Amino acid sequence: MTTTVPRPSGRLTVRDKLFRLAETVTTPLLPEDYLDLVAPLRSGAALRGRIVEVRPETRDAATLTIRPGRGWRGHTPGQYVRLGVDVDGVRQWRAYSLTSVPDRRDGLISVTVKAIPDGKVSNYLVHRVKPGTVVQLDQAQGDFVQPATAPERILFVTAGSGITPVMGMLRAGAHDTSDVVLVHSAPTPADVVFAAELRGLAGRGAIRLVERHTDTDGVLGAADLADLVPDHLDRQTWACGPVGLLDAVEAHWAANGVADRLHTERFRPTVISPGAGGAVTFTRAGVTVVADGSTALLDAGEEAGVLMPSGCRMGICYGCVVPLREGAVRDLRNGDVTTAVPGDGVLIQTCVSAAAGTCDIDL
Repeated sequence: MTTTVPRPSGRLTVRDKLFRLAETVTTPLLPEDYLDLVAPLRSGAALRGRIVEVRPETRDAATLTIRPGRGWRGHTPGQYVRLGVDVDGVRQWRAYSLTSVPDRRDGLISVTVKAIPDGKVSNYLVHRVKPGTVVQLDQAQGDFVQPATAPERILFVTAGSGITPVMGMLRAGAHDTSDVVLVHSAPTPADVVFAAELRGLAGRGAIRLVERHTDTDGVLGAADLADLVPDHLDRQTWACGPVGLLDAVEAHWAANGVADRLHTERFRPTVISPGAGGAVTFTRAGVTVVADGSTALLDAGEEAGVLMPSGCRMGICYGCVVPLREGAVRDLRNGDVTTAVPGDGVLIQTCVSAAAGTCDIDL
């Protein structure tokens, strides 16, 4: 049987004609470029969010409430989201833990940011960003989450901004069916992010809260947990905070043969056996800098004004991968050295790699 397919009539619909007219009028931009201005959160557009509120938490921390675009697929408590933020004309990407409950009725999400010294993006978000600002979004990521079946007993060990993913879990009801102890460290009582909410949970008996203030109590160490939480090794534990604290608790749980009960989240990679550093050339940018062996190539490049691709900044998402044209770099997490000569096609993660001698980056 032969099927005859009619030839297209060549007629344009009214919609097509209007769209073509719009393309002519807006050249060299496309109508989509203007739609991005008036409807940046529309369905089908690159995922974005609009900041609707900036609420100070402490002197150096703030919660950003964001209305995500229609493509947002939701999150699991404990996960993080990458934000693309335009700071002084340069788009920077950073990862922040989600502190809102999943599937809020109003559709909003929130992240809580702690400004760090010389942190370009964190200081902008805490002290300068205004409601109405549109940011780029990725979908939620991360496996620092609780299992579907809640453990009978839970221990959270946090310090500084490490409280943020745990706050997401608590707001989602981690304490509803589990015995929860939270040990949190901050310089002073005024520096505790979510202080009123956490103390309110403790006051109602929902959790047991142990605050350690380093200005008076000293730095929280793994050895302190035996006195603070005698059954800590019997609890499923989630820990998040500075590298030193996480290194200590990982060693402590491993030494006691219960490493499988510990779950950690690192905002920065562990620095192990840094090399001697060296001159780093960003070939296409035409920039050469001298970097020490403990500075990530991503940080060295950004400090020199090179436009660096980035993502989670802790070696997970591979958003910062670029070719190493020549030279040697050291992995800051394990000390492994990677070398390349022209033509090798070696790819490296700049957020967890430092110079181990002279090196050229194809960027």
